[in-house]
Amino acid sequence: MDAEIEVKNPYRPGAGHRPPHLAGRAKELAEFSKLISQETILSNLMLTGLRGVGKTVLLEEFRPMAVARGWGWSGTDLSESASVSEENMALRIITDLSIVTSQLVIGKRTVTALGFTGTENIIEEKLTFAGLRHLYSIAPGLHADKLQLVLQLAWEALKTSNTKGVVFAYDEAQLINDLRGEKQYPLSLLLQVFQYLQRKGIPFLLVLAGLPTLLPKLVEARGYSERMFHVIFLDRLTADESREAITRPIYDSRSPVTFDTTSVSTIVQISGGYPYFLQFICREVFDLFIRKVQAGEPASVPVEEILRKLDVDFFYPRWARATDRQRELLNLAAQLPNADSEFSVRELIEASKQGTTRSFSGSQVTQMFSVLADSGLIYKNRHGRYSFAVPMLSGFIKRQQPDFAQSEKNV
Repeated sequence: MDAEIEVKNPYRPGAGHRPPHLAGRAKELAEFSKLISQETILSNLMLTGLRGVGKTVLLEEFRPMAVARGWGWSGTDLSESASVSEENMALRIITDLSIVTSQLVIGKRTVTALGFTGTENIIEEKLTFAGLRHLYSIAPGLHADKLQLVLQLAWEALKTSNTKGVVFAYDEAQLINDLRGEKQYPLSLLLQVFQYLQRKGIPFLLVLAGLPTLLPKLVEARGYSERMFHVIFLDRLTADESREAITRPIYDSRSPVTFDTTSVSTIVQISGGYPYFLQFICREVFDLFIRKVQAGEPASVPVEEILRKLDVDFFYPRWARATDRQRELLNLAAQLPNADSEFSVRELIEASKQGTTRSFSGSQVTQMFSVLADSGLIYKNRHGRYSFAVPMLSGFIKRQQPDFAQSEKNV
């Protein structure tokens, strides 16, 4: 290959960046297609899974599908600020809806210009954010009542424009919380309002994407929420799907740089099938292969170097959130034979009795897990067991073993 030729790297790791080829998600796309085929909204969508499995990317794939079928699309990333109060949540929804309604003409008025000519101008009144906000401010009742009224009035205007419905899609939805101590229930308001509208036959479809902590939060907020949602748990790609994700970008871009079968198999293995890791590793390996090929040297996947860079770029920022004692507990969890699936408090208590660190009581483990869940390192599933919220975190923890042992000596 000519050393002067610039070769473009086709891989795109990053938070929410669409990969050059979306592999292994045909089933999920088909399920969303069924949801936007509903005449009456009987089921909403919850998209959940660990970080790095492609939830945000899939949401972006849903958008053009919905728009092509006549749906409006509204939504954004949620943040903790939406959970500050019920009013904040209501304003979040109104703000997002205004993107869909802002071009709707709901009336016209004639304005006479000042001057000798007395020219008359016709001004179109549109359903902008200001209009929706005004309706909200003058509507009677509690925040849920006010929001329901605004959304019903918005639908009356929308259906005259041949809009089939509106998809309200929210990413990072696990950040929404009811604040019972402050008597603010933004999550409950969200669920209550959409259930009410859907019972009225208004086709507003709610799509929530977030970490696996999302479902227990919804069930705790409203017991009926489990029946409101069709849950899609995004998992890692299969070996075949992973190979497709690796090889198709090179093929489609007609790149002069290719990966041999051994390199592809190595990338599949060390990525664990997680889409983000596949993109991250492929980008690093592709750049390395360019240098090797241009230098006329044989190229292979540098596993140790790739893992070290992945540790620094992806795992360390999350690991830094844990205290030394919390790291001891996470290390115990990583050594369990079922570390990559789920584990219980009792298993960790027993493991701590056999280990070299100070043992943990049940209350200590429960309290630490609560804090670690808030930090996004683990999550509690509906059966009272725990899992790592970060993919392949157990492998990272095991790779830190020498550092962990040294820190123990310095205590």
